[in-house]
Amino acid sequence: MEKLIINWDEYFMGIAQLSALRSKDPSTQVGACIVDDDNKVVAIGYNGMPRHIDDNQLSWEKGEGLDSKYLYVCHAEMNAILNTRNGSALRGCTLYVSLFPCNECAKAIIQVGIKEIVYKLNKYADTIAIKASTKMLALAGVKIRHYEGRELDITVKKDDN
Repeated sequence: MEKLIINWDEYFMGIAQLSALRSKDPSTQVGACIVDDDNKVVAIGYNGMPRHIDDNQLSWEKGEGLDSKYLYVCHAEMNAILNTRNGSALRGCTLYVSLFPCNECAKAIIQVGIKEIVYKLNKYADTIAIKASTKMLALAGVKIRHYEGRELDITVKKDDN
């Protein structure tokens, strides 16, 4: 039987997808992986509540007012950027992300100098936030590429105990 070997895109998107499984968001789990030109992982992140906040104390719903998760959740891309010990280490890096970045994350991506985004899904492509993101990224010269690798089946089995 031939051994399965995944390419770099598949490997890094796999890390992003695995990172997404850390998210407690009931509707959208997103993961991100930032890598340098030497194919070394620089940072990873997933969408979740800010550090030191009990995620059970805030809403995970798409509700209204203070009951909307959108007021509290840090996106995977932002968390990956913030999880870096040295922000300048991101200049020229590639971001692998399971969901196309919103306009707020695009600002941070541009500011730290990430040169390329490889995304898996763009299910909000018709929203104003994604249109603004796409516009800013293009103006900043950030390369955007849809993930074309094989679909990876990442399965985490429940402990039967």
